[in-house]
Amino acid sequence: MDILVERPPWFVVGPLIGLCVIGLLALVNRRLGVLGGFSAVVERATGRTDELGWRGAFLLGVVGGGLIFALLSGSFGAGGGYGWLSRSVDGALVGPILVGAGVLIGFGAKTAGGCTSGNGLSGTALGSPASFVAFASFMATAVGVSLAIEGLL
Repeated sequence: MDILVERPPWFVVGPLIGLCVIGLLALVNRRLGVLGGFSAVVERATGRTDELGWRGAFLLGVVGGGLIFALLSGSFGAGGGYGWLSRSVDGALVGPILVGAGVLIGFGAKTAGGCTSGNGLSGTALGSPASFVAFASFMATAVGVSLAIEGLL
C-alpha cells in the first residue's frame, strides 16, 4: 500500500490526535493515556478485575494498529525500523533493548502519575500544572538522553 510508505504530515496527524483527546473527554469524561490501558490489562491478567474496560481496549488498539500497519506496509520484521538503534546494534539485541526501555518508561510513568500521552496530551490540554511539570520533565529527559546516546555512538 503506497499510502503507508510515508508518514502523514503533522497538520493531519496533530488535529486527529486532538480530536481523539476531545472526543474521549466529551464522550466518557476520561483522559487519553496508554498507561491506564496497560494497568487495565495487567489487572485483568492477574484476576483483580473481570473486565478489560475501554482503557484496555485502547491499549490493545494501539498495539494492534501498529501491528496492522507493519503488516500492511510490508515492514514487519524487516529490521531497520528503529533508526540509529537498528544501525548501531546487532539485530538480536534490538528486541531486548526495546523491552528494557519499555520497562524503564513504564516505571517512570507510574512514578510520575501518568504517561507522556496522558500528561502531554490530555493533562496539558486541561491546564493541569502537574501535567505541565511532568511533560517538561519527560521532554527534557528525552532530549538529554538522546544527546548523550548520540555522543556515545
